Amino acid sequence: MIWVLLLIILVALWAIIAFNGLVVLKNRVNEADSDIGVQLKRRHDLIPNLVNIVKGYATHERELFEKVTQARAQAIAASEGDIKNRAEAENMLTGALKSLFAVAENYPELKANQNFLALQEELAETENKIMSARRFYNTNVRDYNIRREVVPTNVIANMFNFKKRDMFELEDMTEAATPKVDFSQPTSPPAKNASPAPASPVPDKQPEADPKRDQKEPPSPPPTQNTLPEDSADETPPEQPPASPQS
Repeated sequence: MIWVLLLIILVALWAIIAFNGLVVLKNRVNEADSDIGVQLKRRHDLIPNLVNIVKGYATHERELFEKVTQARAQAIAASEGDIKNRAEAENMLTGALKSLFAVAENYPELKANQNFLALQEELAETENKIMSARRFYNTNVRDYNIRREVVPTNVIANMFNFKKRDMFELEDMTEAATPKVDFSQPTSPPAKNASPAPASPVPDKQPEADPKRDQKEPPSPPPTQNTLPEDSADETPPEQPPASPQS
């Protein structure tokens, strides 16, 4: 009987610990969700001032201004709803803002406006905070979903209705567009069974003529004779007169 009672106590303690762990993770997800909402509200508040400044230079872009205003209204309306609907609305607003900044690139005076530059910088800073809050939220959602799905914690999660949470997928407004490559005219691959073209015969290579070898050697000079000519050999040297005695 005591062992049964101890087993019941251990199971109750495990259930309490598992329940509290799920509650902690769920509260972290809700906190991260609130942080995203704060940063998104800040972006919503900056957009009207940005649109008014661009209107002063691009007066004929009325359709674009209406598109941005409508996307902002839809994003505000979806801020209290499901996370997926909120992400879709925010992505539409991000696309409208990209178009707005693309139009601003055509007006050098607008790009030099100090108020426009200040709003652009503040909006870029807000976008960075939104991306940071999104990463923090998705990390907590991942941990929460893993905890509620593992065994045996999933028993407590199903008993107390801990529902699965969705990731918040949001486009980065400052992300550069990827260049497109046109593959409409692909090159035809070579035939597999095509036999290679026969190689043309290479003529035998003739040995190169050596210019030094072709040159004729000069004839060697005739050998010199050391004998004197016959006439000079028969001649005897003249006799010298006797020397006179010295007195």
